[in-house]
Amino acid sequence: MPPARRVPQRRFDSLQQEAYLALWRTFDRLRAIEEELFGQWDVTAQQYNLLRLLRAEHPESVAASGLAERLVSRAPDVTRMLDKLESCGFVRRVRSDTDRRAVLVSITEAGCALLNAIAEPLRQCHDRQLGHVSPADLQALIALLQTVRSPHEPTDSPWK
Repeated sequence: MPPARRVPQRRFDSLQQEAYLALWRTFDRLRAIEEELFGQWDVTAQQYNLLRLLRAEHPESVAASGLAERLVSRAPDVTRMLDKLESCGFVRRVRSDTDRRAVLVSITEAGCALLNAIAEPLRQCHDRQLGHVSPADLQALIALLQTVRSPHEPTDSPWK
């Protein structure tokens, strides 16, 4: 008598759950590679993102209150991130002359130098993460992710 065939267990409650968990697992695998890279400079991906936002405005300053909504991913405590970046000499904070409640943030030359040092290793990191995917498939993935994300983005989001 042949052995009984094992019926595969249903792994997911729905197609939506399977897709969501696939996104989560993919993010986790890609993030691990990125964390390894940023760890060499003792910064996080969010701190790097914050520095890039500030460099885009350089030499101008940016109101600290508006930084959180411009980050790629939500950061619950931008103040703590700025504390760390300031203690390392990568950013400078000053009170606004016109509104003493507002804090203005700018990137320092050391912050710009850090971004320059990270640029090529980060390009290599992205190649390690996604270099095996064809340009056409990357474009399709970008479009699909935008479709998934779009109804959940604020109306004024640059990611919409």
